[in-house]
Amino acid sequence: MVEPREMNGGKDGTPPVRGHSLYASPTRPERVVDRIPSRIASWPAPAVTLAGVAIAALVGAVDYLAAEELSFALFYLVPVALVSWFEGRWPGLLVAALSTAVWYLADQLTGHGSAHTLVPLWNVAVRFVYFAFVALVLVRLRGSLEAERAMSRVDPLTGVANVRAFTDAAGTEIARCRRYRHPLSLAYFDVDDFKSVNDMLGHRAGDELLSALASRVEAGMRSVDVVARLGGDEFAVLMPETGSDAAFAAMEKIEKDVRELMASRSWPASLSIGLVTFLAPPESVDALIHAADTLMYAAKGEGKNRIRREIVGE
Repeated sequence: MVEPREMNGGKDGTPPVRGHSLYASPTRPERVVDRIPSRIASWPAPAVTLAGVAIAALVGAVDYLAAEELSFALFYLVPVALVSWFEGRWPGLLVAALSTAVWYLADQLTGHGSAHTLVPLWNVAVRFVYFAFVALVLVRLRGSLEAERAMSRVDPLTGVANVRAFTDAAGTEIARCRRYRHPLSLAYFDVDDFKSVNDMLGHRAGDELLSALASRVEAGMRSVDVVARLGGDEFAVLMPETGSDAAFAAMEKIEKDVRELMASRSWPASLSIGLVTFLAPPESVDALIHAADTLMYAAKGEGKNRIRREIVGE
């Protein structure tokens, strides 16, 4: 009987399996200062904007009470930068306008007004343009950083996870396996006779094969499973909280889908799949990969185009 591949939490109350974001940062020991941005990012949507408003008001109050010779212009940028970075363009521009208004009010209350009517208006306009420019630059910078981080974790040819993203996801799932004692399965496969495809049809056809293969495999898996290209024509599928029978059923379906794909495109290729299920957590990501890789080569040795599986920790 095929085991159900549940995506929800277990009966013992353990949390559900989480999807793996390719945009996440690599796993590393967190310092206190590293937690601050993630804590702020987890606040409800209006909270950061309200915090920015409060900071702007506080800076204005201090500006009003401080000595006239002291300039607080730089501190008005703090709420603008905070809200722009975490909330985006329009909240950032809103707080830029508010900071400008607070600065103007503090300036007027301290008697810094000008006899010429247009001078205050000019100063307000210049200050707002300056604050708005900083807000827009920070919004664009964060967008660029997020895009760069995403691209660094995605295989450019196939669009699936790369080695870096896979290693981080596997490390996370090994830790969860160790904590909750859930099974963890990994399928490792490469394309049989891929060199022949390149030799006969050209490298462009080989690239098309890899891209189509990755898309077909990813379409056949759950959102919490991680499909990754580990190099050349070698791929891996990480299946959290999945027992041997359920993982085998999933790989049989993938093998069937890929066989149909190859036939439809007249590609003389197939898959040799090594499938390992750990009931007890593996020692490391390398140990996890090595176990599946060994089974994959065993499948090739038995004639290719097949699945070789094993359960570890029974």
